[in-house]
Amino acid sequence: MFVGSHAIAAGALTTKELRTLSYRRLVQGVYADPALEYTHQLRCRGVALLLPPGAAIGGHSAAAWYGAPFAGVNDAVTVVRPPDVEWKGPREVRVHRTELRPGDVVLVHDIPVTTALRTAWDVAALESIGTAVAALDAMVRAESVSLDDLAMMAERGTGRWGVTKVRRAVPLVDPRAMSAPESRVRVALVLAGLTPVPQCAVHRDGVEVARVDLGFPEARLAVEYEGAYHFDGDQIIRDDARYARLRAAGWTVIRLAAQDLRDLDAVVRRVRAALS
Repeated sequence: MFVGSHAIAAGALTTKELRTLSYRRLVQGVYADPALEYTHQLRCRGVALLLPPGAAIGGHSAAAWYGAPFAGVNDAVTVVRPPDVEWKGPREVRVHRTELRPGDVVLVHDIPVTTALRTAWDVAALESIGTAVAALDAMVRAESVSLDDLAMMAERGTGRWGVTKVRRAVPLVDPRAMSAPESRVRVALVLAGLTPVPQCAVHRDGVEVARVDLGFPEARLAVEYEGAYHFDGDQIIRDDARYARLRAAGWTVIRLAAQDLRDLDAVVRRVRAALS
C-alpha cells in the first residue's frame, strides 16, 4: 500500500507505470496490491497514509476495529479531526470536525483510530438510527463496549454535540442481534411501537425446534432476514426444513431479503397486518 506521488518522487514508479500497472486505487492518490482483499477497512488503511497529525479514522469506519465491519466497501471513509487541524482529505473521505479529548485516539498497527467508546459516540451521533444501533449491537456483542458503558456515556454527554441522537440510540441497543439487517429491522419495529424478541426460541411440546431472528411469541409470528447465503443450495434445504418445523409449531414466518430493507415502513406494515 503506498501513496502514488511518494512512489513517483522516490523513483520507485513512473507516472506511466502507475497508470498502466494493475495497482488497485483505494482512494485518490493511494494504491494497493490487487491481491489484497478489497474491504472498507483496507480503504481506511489507505486513508491513514494521508492523515495529518491529530486526525484519526473514526465513526462507522472505526467501528470495523471493534466488531462492526458493516460499512460498505465503497462508502466514504470517516475521519475525525480537531478544530485546529485543517484537512479536507480526498473526495472519498468524510471529514468530521470535532473536539478530540486526550485518550480518544489509539494507534492500531500504526493507524490512528478512535477508541471504542469514542467510536460508539460518533457512530450514534453521525449515522442514521438504524445504522448506528446495528453497529453498537455488534460492538457490544464483540465486548468492545458494554451496555453499561454506553448508558454512562449517554448520561454524561450533556452538552456534547450529538447527544440527542446518542440518547435516542443507546436504549435500543441489544447485543442479541446477529446481523446488521436484523438490527435495522428490529429498530424500525420498536420505533413503530412493536416489541419483537431478538433470537427468539420456538418450542414445540417443550422442545426447542428453532430460533428466529425476531419473534412475537404471543402471536406466534417470526420475522426472518435472509442474506445471500440463504440462497445456497444446501442452506435452502436446511431453511425449508426449519420453516417446516416452525409451521408445525403453529408459527407464521415473514421472510425478508435485502430489497425489503429499502422500505422498512412497508416491513412494519406487513408485521402489523400479521399481528392483527
